[in-house]
Amino acid sequence: MISVDSLTLEFGGTTLFKDISFAINDKDRIALMGKNGAGKSTLLKIIAGVKTPTRGRVTAPNDAVIAYLPQHLITENNRTVFEEASQAFASIFEMKREIDELNQQLTTRTDYESDSYYKLIEEVSTLSEKYYTIEEINFDAEVEKILIGLGFRRDDFTRPTSEFSGGWRMRIELAKILLQKPDLILLDEPTNHMDIESVQWLEEFLINSAKAVILISHDRAFVDNITTRTIEITMGRIYDYKVNYSTYLQLRQERREQQQRQYDDQQKMIADNKEFIERFKGTYSKTNQVQSRVRMLEKLEILEVDEEDTSALNLRFPPSPRSGSWPVIAEGVSKSYGDHNVFSNASFSIERGEKIAFVGRNGEGKSTMIKAIMGEIPFDGKMALGHNVSIGYFAQNQASLLNEELTVFQTIDDVAVGDIRTKIKDLLGAFMFGGDDINKKVKVLSGGERTRLSMIKLLLEPVNLLILDEPTNHLDMRTKDILKSALLAFDGTLILVSHDRDFLDGLATKVYEFGNGEVKEHLYDIRGFLEKKKMENLKEIERKG
Repeated sequence: MISVDSLTLEFGGTTLFKDISFAINDKDRIALMGKNGAGKSTLLKIIAGVKTPTRGRVTAPNDAVIAYLPQHLITENNRTVFEEASQAFASIFEMKREIDELNQQLTTRTDYESDSYYKLIEEVSTLSEKYYTIEEINFDAEVEKILIGLGFRRDDFTRPTSEFSGGWRMRIELAKILLQKPDLILLDEPTNHMDIESVQWLEEFLINSAKAVILISHDRAFVDNITTRTIEITMGRIYDYKVNYSTYLQLRQERREQQQRQYDDQQKMIADNKEFIERFKGTYSKTNQVQSRVRMLEKLEILEVDEEDTSALNLRFPPSPRSGSWPVIAEGVSKSYGDHNVFSNASFSIERGEKIAFVGRNGEGKSTMIKAIMGEIPFDGKMALGHNVSIGYFAQNQASLLNEELTVFQTIDDVAVGDIRTKIKDLLGAFMFGGDDINKKVKVLSGGERTRLSMIKLLLEPVNLLILDEPTNHLDMRTKDILKSALLAFDGTLILVSHDRDFLDGLATKVYEFGNGEVKEHLYDIRGFLEKKKMENLKEIERKG
């Protein structure tokens, strides 16, 4: 058992949280929830030992292994993917090397009666005893299994990690964590940059193989499927619910309603007493009663209602100019890079007003197909855009394309034209950039803030074909819900690339699956697609059997 005891964190005159305590037991799978800035990531860092609290402590057994995957990694080296993942076993490899070195000394030395020789024998015995108690592991097979589960291909194993994006390096770091089989895994937004199949694989791994897990995630389906306990941080304290995320939401609502009733009752009682004091303060016969009520009010502890994230994202896309009946028609579209075939002979038609999802493992050509639709890359085959099609495009790396030296206001002022220029502050406020936030430079914004700012830029022009490539990365659940509502109300055509099942559920009515060089059309929503995929996987297992 790992114990969090009376943790307090203060900085700059602010108390982030005060005297929080809870225990982490074997097989606990905990969701850490709370509004942005409540201290979730900070608490994870304290448990991981990478940040020190003002007061309090985290205690764990001496042999406990706590592994931490932060939200942002700044790691780069020249090892291959396989070599880097194998670093999970570095301490075991080092122990074996040390034993071999000591044994080599024993065979070459001849001072058999000396104290130092006896000391060497003791050292080898102690190390060997420790080494041989470690469960026998086929290290290469374990590394291969984890890497493939996380979406790597075998031909990726020998590539240097420096060739991979930040999202893929995050997966390598996650592989190292999972290979260590830690007693507690701490995950901060692990599913950003993961495709649906990798997320499902990670779910199954954490449910079936992990000992204890604490995670922060904005992927509601992922959180619901994995966790059995929810700890909410709010107003410097915690509430510990022994339930999953969906049930926690219901219980939290009930708790806040009860708090509100108690607060209202107390406020009424205070008002009644103040009225009594004011009315009878000069009446001799009521002096004792008046003084008694004054003392009671002075000692009264005022009840609080837990804060609620009431910031709202009032998002509406402008009306779409009418396009032709078929905004996108692809006929026999193929794309290769050298010897690598991304997809071949892909043909499909997208009807005006359809909302479709591109899904599949990373690297199977979803973003490549979007670039083909946009006319950004050469390809074989025909791609026709319909009459009067106007495209709005949100790329995966859109947030990183912003000019970091501009302020939030300048970023939008540079692209706004016409009447909207008089309403920039209102528009920014709708996207939760209020007060002094509009004067912040882009370089100090979080990932979620940058994504919201990029989305505002997309909103400034009316379009009838909206193409969004992973728009929900770095968005919190509340913002994702509001974006989803706006997309449901969007009257144009929508193409979505996303790994977020909860976001796609009820939004996309047709699915195009990218995989093995093919693009398959599925005439049902994401829920139906996933049910069918599980059936297909079972058949494949049976065939292999």
